[in-house]
Amino acid sequence: MTEHAELSSDRLKQHFAQRVLHQARQVLELWQRLQRSAWSSVYRDELLAASQRLGQCAERFQQPLHAQLASAIEQCLQAVEANRGRLNSALIGELDSLMQRLARSGLRQGDDSAPGILSLLRKPIYLALRDGERSERLARQLEFFGFTALPLDSVAAFRKALRQRHPAAIVMEVDFAGDGGGLQLAEEAQQGLEHKLPVLFFSEQEADTRTRLAAVRAGGEDFFSGSLDASALLERLEDLTRLTQTEPYKVLIVDDSRAQTTFTERMLNSAGIITRSLTDPIQVMAALAEFQPDLIILDMYMPECRGTELAKVIRHHERYVSVPIIYLSAEDDLDKQLDAMGEGGDDFLTKPIQARHLIATVRNRAARARYLKARMVRDSLTGLYNHTHILQLLEDARVRARRDQQPLSFAMLDIDHFKQVNDRYGHPMGDRVIKSLALFLKQRLRKSDHIGRYGGEEFAVVLPDTDAATATRVLDDIRRRFAEMHFPAQPQDLSCSFSCGIAELQGEQEAKVLASHADEALYRAKHAGRNRVETFATSLRHLHEALA
Repeated sequence: MTEHAELSSDRLKQHFAQRVLHQARQVLELWQRLQRSAWSSVYRDELLAASQRLGQCAERFQQPLHAQLASAIEQCLQAVEANRGRLNSALIGELDSLMQRLARSGLRQGDDSAPGILSLLRKPIYLALRDGERSERLARQLEFFGFTALPLDSVAAFRKALRQRHPAAIVMEVDFAGDGGGLQLAEEAQQGLEHKLPVLFFSEQEADTRTRLAAVRAGGEDFFSGSLDASALLERLEDLTRLTQTEPYKVLIVDDSRAQTTFTERMLNSAGIITRSLTDPIQVMAALAEFQPDLIILDMYMPECRGTELAKVIRHHERYVSVPIIYLSAEDDLDKQLDAMGEGGDDFLTKPIQARHLIATVRNRAARARYLKARMVRDSLTGLYNHTHILQLLEDARVRARRDQQPLSFAMLDIDHFKQVNDRYGHPMGDRVIKSLALFLKQRLRKSDHIGRYGGEEFAVVLPDTDAATATRVLDDIRRRFAEMHFPAQPQDLSCSFSCGIAELQGEQEAKVLASHADEALYRAKHAGRNRVETFATSLRHLHEALA
């Protein structure tokens, strides 16, 4: 094949690759729409048509994984139709699992390091900054995190780029191309658009309220003053440009009437909400531990106990203190309703209830609870899970691994020579390095993996369904890539690396033993030269060899 023919072939492959990616995104966006609407025959037909288009593109481009996922989604939708067109919890869970796999899938079959559909589909970030050098440097930093950034040095260049393609987001200096020119240009870019482009504004000087108000009207999602901190900018861009696959809400229904629980389940299932029902309230604690719901619906009057009594039992367990409890009862006495809410309840709904009312209440309460829980269990600097919660997630993963007979690995990471970074460049630079590694890990690990900030410059990762060899390969690739990053600094740019220790769950091991083994492997990696990954088994072998 000639060089020209090879180039033509590559262009053709890229063309079909983009078609596969865009069809996948359509399927994912349709599925996420269920989180805001309700199931219907029209919605089902749209999702089916999008899945069929994905399957056709995948077959043509010879992407067996995407073809397989599209076929599985079609089969699942056919099962919904066979269920008289109704969703149920099992089908919602199966569809969501397929969508999560689709979101994570890369283009190259069998390549574990291939980026997911969502990262490959990112549109470019337009950088409209007066300082060309700052713009170029920022573009290079964004590239390390999977973004394509396009520095633009004039109004003409900005308008031309906008005519060719809309960006995922715009980083706009307020005074780009003249005093207040950036505000005017951003407002111009938004004209005629149904959905505004997200704009992050920047000003070297502290901006007054009038300027900030103009920025909001021009689609401003954030405003940076003084200096343009790359790590903070990265976090906002990640939030604004990613298409997150939000897990369906899970609701536990406790009511002694089977007819009522079935009716409530059908209403919630129609909104893509996964449910589990109990007619025996005595089983509630076991169901909570296994199901981990976002919200609980309780009947007020049951033969075994009253709903208020059960709410108190639930609230006595600190793990469920913040789980919203909604009473759903025929009780219409306002005083009794208020008394019930004062005893562990968050809301009171009266039977019979309209589906829209119930769904809206559940969604709002569950969304708020998820948000508050995230604030409680996450580290304020990085957004990762805190020390206590990552260990709780490790214990949960250990129980599931033993029950399902699946492997489980635990990794501990430590930034090398971090004290020198703080001493030479200051704590703000140290925080920037920590936040950058946190984002790096979030982007390159699976959604099913749990990442925590263990303390200081130390991180922990729980990797379910993963043996030590696979965990080593994945984290070693992340280690190599992170070491290639450059942080702008004086007198020269800064590079950092990390060391990592990995342990795999063995038999009946306790979580604290697994964590201790990962810590020992990390210790070995630090003392073997840093910037490396060690497993606990490898560390033991080296130790025995040294003693021999």
